[in-house]
Amino acid sequence: MKSSRRNLLKAGAFGVAGLVATSSKAETLLAQAEWTEGFDVSAPTEASAQPQRPSLGDQSAFFTEQAIADYTTIAQQGGWPAVQTQSVLKIGMSDSAVSVLRQRLMVTGDLATSAGTSPAFDSFVDGAVRRFQARHGVIPDGIVQGVTLKHLNVPVETRIQQLQLNLVRLRTFPTQLGGTGNRYVMVNVPGAEIETVDGDTVHSRHRGVVGKIDRQTPLLATKITTIRFFPYWTVPKSIIIKDLIPTMQKDPQYLNRQKIHIFDPRQGIEVGWQQVNWNSDEAVNYTFRQDPGDLNSMGTVKIDFPSPEGVYMHDTPSKGLFGGNDRFHSSGCVRVQNVREYVMWILKNTSGWSRDAVAAALTSGVHQDIQVADPVPLYFQYITGWATPNGTVQFRDDIYQRDGLGGLPTGDQQADAG
Repeated sequence: MKSSRRNLLKAGAFGVAGLVATSSKAETLLAQAEWTEGFDVSAPTEASAQPQRPSLGDQSAFFTEQAIADYTTIAQQGGWPAVQTQSVLKIGMSDSAVSVLRQRLMVTGDLATSAGTSPAFDSFVDGAVRRFQARHGVIPDGIVQGVTLKHLNVPVETRIQQLQLNLVRLRTFPTQLGGTGNRYVMVNVPGAEIETVDGDTVHSRHRGVVGKIDRQTPLLATKITTIRFFPYWTVPKSIIIKDLIPTMQKDPQYLNRQKIHIFDPRQGIEVGWQQVNWNSDEAVNYTFRQDPGDLNSMGTVKIDFPSPEGVYMHDTPSKGLFGGNDRFHSSGCVRVQNVREYVMWILKNTSGWSRDAVAAALTSGVHQDIQVADPVPLYFQYITGWATPNGTVQFRDDIYQRDGLGGLPTGDQQADAG
């Protein structure tokens, strides 16, 4: 039984590369469409060329238990070697550290044992590194440095502990995530990753941008109820205090440029920025509302749902943030890449909102609120280690340092206020 599970682990690791390769053509076409429409400047690499099962679902605990058994076997056999190098390892070079890198990748099935232990960084090693990176939420460029090297050198015993504590989290998942409608959205906050799921099939995958460590995205289970095209944005009090007041002290014309209006809720009138004392906290007594449009912090669309913390999902004018490994830049809300496909899927059962209607709304510039006919279950979860149905073992940075394990990558917390 242990041998069969170990084979599944290896097959899963190699399966990552197949997914990347087979989806590349479809991703290119989708990216070109997005560039033409001007929605996302980074390619939606989450798109899939064929149906897949969800990365996180009601059976994730079962598959993670198998992964724990596999990694326990690895630990009993001595674990994996640490890759010690000051060099950047990449294809075309030769280095003694590459021999150790090969051994490290073989242990977890990212590289076939038949590849040998040559010091040459060839195409086989390049492919194995990319598979390893994909399993750890790192953009697969095949280069060993920085966060990739950190992930390679996390001891197997730590990975076992990480899987065990995440198993406890996974066991709290509802038995029927999609409810009676059999569809749902899963947001894994540490990976800043979003999946839309129909039954047991992923419809689409999206990169996200989530809250940084001092403005964390909350965990929740709710339902998406409203889509707001070209929304107004009301600045939260936390951003008024942490960002808006300091900015206005340095740049008084900031609100004018950003098309943000100030309203006095006590008198129900708009006031000028000159009437606010920016050298105090007086600004929190006012309402700051940004007009819809290209400058709006929520972009073209806001996805609303009940939340005690008042968070929501939305588009963003800052598309470039989706292109990085560390996507922890927001003040708690979740930004969605390729939001057009996401909203089309949410509204697919809402009368009058065909794909063409959604596309038209996203380019109209007109503010309108749409109630979702069948509110879609939505989950924000914090999972840093798990196994997928095809046996692939996945790890993500412990961005909010909730795992309590030393030596885990925690992401780049030098983020903007977004």
